[in-house]
Order: sequence, then structure tokens, then C-alpha cells
Amino acid sequence: MYRKQVRRRRAILVVLVVACLMLISISISEADDGPLHSIQRGVSSVLSPVGEGASRALKPARDLIDWFDETWEARGENGELRGQVAELRTELLAAETAAERAGYADELGELIDASGLGGYEPVDATVIGRSFSVWYESVRIDAGGSDGIDRNDSVITEDGLIGRVSQVTGGTSEVTLITDSSSAVTARVAGGGPEGLVSGVVGDPGRLDLSLIQGAKEVKDGDRLVTAGFTTEGGLSSRFPGDIPIGEVVETIPAEQEQREQVNVEPFADLADLTTVTVLTGGDDG
Repeated sequence: MYRKQVRRRRAILVVLVVACLMLISISISEADDGPLHSIQRGVSSVLSPVGEGASRALKPARDLIDWFDETWEARGENGELRGQVAELRTELLAAETAAERAGYADELGELIDASGLGGYEPVDATVIGRSFSVWYESVRIDAGGSDGIDRNDSVITEDGLIGRVSQVTGGTSEVTLITDSSSAVTARVAGGGPEGLVSGVVGDPGRLDLSLIQGAKEVKDGDRLVTAGFTTEGGLSSRFPGDIPIGEVVETIPAEQEQREQVNVEPFADLADLTTVTVLTGGDDG
């Protein structure tokens, strides 16, 4: 039964193929006004409106497909643009960092020359941690004993003194800031003015207090303070080298009765926003 159906289908297929070939042959050899061409034109006139209608009906679908193609293409281009923008931002950040470091190095060199610190070996470091409280103010840096840093080494920025090294490990150091309540720096007014002791103020981070040596001349607002620095006949040196900028007198409060005159000093360095610092190595311990 199955074989009979297969033979019947094959016979029908052969007949259809032969008929198609005959119609094609006749159509080619027939004149334009022949019966086959007339039938072809009639069929076309009937089916043409149907084809146009189907084309119009399918246009939204084609437009949707085109939109998806354009959207995916745009997304690909957008992704490439985002990648290029990210690369440009990275390059810009690197350029800005390099410019900042170059500017820092130039200004630091000027400070070292002006303060006569050429005998020290500067070691640049990055601040990697902070510890601020009512009593203590310190930062941790990414350089230590393996970089030649010792306890009590002075630490500066391009703006001036920020503190001293209080603890050292192989690869890090802790720097006690000059605003720490335990800090004390011998200072003088730049230009040969009176001397005193600059210390941190408990409960008021960011401010320094100047205690003048007894009998010293009064100071005034705007006076600039630098480290006093000294070396005794026995070869002992002060904890900090001399002539490093410390800060500026911003307020003087006259003494009342037996109380001393209060002198408020603002540090030159922005101690709340430290990123890069420099340790002066090679000095004597204080």
C-alpha cells in the first residue's frame, strides 16, 4: 500500500514537471498577445493588490526588525565609546597625578633650598591611614625602615612642617602631627623675631598654640613662624631642623592678670588633607 502511494506521488510530480516545462517553452516562443501571456497578465492584475496589501501590512514588522538592527549596532558603538571615554579618563587622571607630583617636587625643592635642608635625604611617601581624636593626631605612610626612615625624622610637605616619625616598621611609619596634643616644636618668628614653643591644642584639632619664651617681644597677627633649630656646643641638635615653615599667627589674645598671652597659629600645611608627604632622613635623633 505504501509503495503504491509513493509511485502515485512520483507520477504526479513527473507530470507537473513536464507540464511546467511545456508551459515555459510555449511562453517563451509565444507572442506577447498570446493566450498564455493574457492569462499571466490576468493573474498578475488579481494578485498585485494582494501583494501590495501584504507589503503594507508587513511594513511595521520590517520597520521593527530594522529598529532592532540599528539599536544593536548603536549599542555596540556606544559600548566602544564608553570604553574610549574610560581610557581617556584614566589617561587624564595619570596626567593630572604626574603634574601634581611634578608641582609638588618643584615646590618641595624650593622649600628645601630656602630652609637649608640640602644635607638631608628626602623620602617621598603616600598617606595610607589616619588617626584623629581629641588627644591624638597621626597618619600612617607607606615608607619605613627599609626606605631609610628612623624615629624622630622630620616630615614635611611643600607647604611646611607637618610632624615627626614616631613609629617605624619595615614598610610603614606612623607620623605624629604637629597638632597632636603631645607635640612641641621650638619656633621663632621668621626674620629674627621672638622664639617660643608651638604645641597642639587639646580638643581643637587643626589649631596650634604658641608659648613665647619669657621676656620675648610680643608677636602680631600675620607673623610667620618657622622652626628655630639649634645645635649645642656638645653636638646635640634640636628635634626639628631650623627654618622649616610652620604656620601663621592668626590671633593674639592679651594676657589677663597672671595668665600668659595666648597666640593662635594656623599651620601652613593642610593637615586634614594629606596625600603625599616627605620624610627628611639622615638627621640626628632628638
